Amino acid sequence: MTRTPAHPTPARLYADTVTLRYAERTISRNLSVAIPDGSFTVIVGPNACGKSTLLRALSRLLAPSVGQVILDGRRLRDIPTREVALRLGLLPQSSTAPDSITVADLVARGRYPHQSLLRQWSKADAEAVIAAMEATRVTDLSGRLVDELSGGQRQRVWIAMVLAQETPLLLLDEPTTFLDIAHQIELMDLLADLNAEGRTIVAVLHDLNHACRYATHLIAMKDGAILADGSPSAIVSEGLVEDVFGLPSVIIPDPVTGSPLIVPKARGKTGMNALANVDQPKTEDLTRESFTESGPLFRHSSCSNRTEGGHGG
Repeated sequence: MTRTPAHPTPARLYADTVTLRYAERTISRNLSVAIPDGSFTVIVGPNACGKSTLLRALSRLLAPSVGQVILDGRRLRDIPTREVALRLGLLPQSSTAPDSITVADLVARGRYPHQSLLRQWSKADAEAVIAAMEATRVTDLSGRLVDELSGGQRQRVWIAMVLAQETPLLLLDEPTTFLDIAHQIELMDLLADLNAEGRTIVAVLHDLNHACRYATHLIAMKDGAILADGSPSAIVSEGLVEDVFGLPSVIIPDPVTGSPLIVPKARGKTGMNALANVDQPKTEDLTRESFTESGPLFRHSSCSNRTEGGHGG
């Protein structure tokens, strides 16, 4: 497995031998990790493994009890709050909007770090807010109260606020929470586009396949420690998935991107017996055509029975 050196190479943002704890409970000890500049870094791992805690430390929401987090060559805790907010945008795991605030007003708060006594609201601020709402498809909600929205709509509004901040570094804790699958893919595509434009993205995700498809750099955590980090194609293996998640799986190429695709093995006897009686295609023989109606995966699935036998409920 690939690991970041104990003394990270220079990067805009990194943690150097930090210990992270809440009161008397230690989450991570002697943890070092660097965020590659210009990367789309995704942190994965089981529940309560320290993913969000690491993100909180990288964003200055949690001060290390030992060690330090460095941003642009300076200790993060020493940089003035407004200066940090101009460089680093954060979407926390949960956020609460002020009562009776509209969508447009909340998104506009992303521009607060750009304001000062000498620089009030400008055309550039308005354009940034409009662009952020368009990118997250919440423009038609601009006049609505945030507390009237669904969970998925609210999540997109919070993301719009972070985008309006226009920082070179974006940290997002479970940004796909509450989003349906279409909006999840739309958001991940948007983050990939922002990364292609030069922004460094750091996200905590639970969906391993989203992580493998979109990340340029993957960090796998367990029990507060980093077990592996590197590109998904370099570090993701059946052994790593089982070590981190305790999940037996098969890794095949994503038929769309070629990135690793994790297919969990069935654990129940019924599922395993059903698989044992099917002439399975070899992993190395899987191609884009395997996932079409004429391909072997489709022929072996219940979908083919429903297609041939009627509506299938």
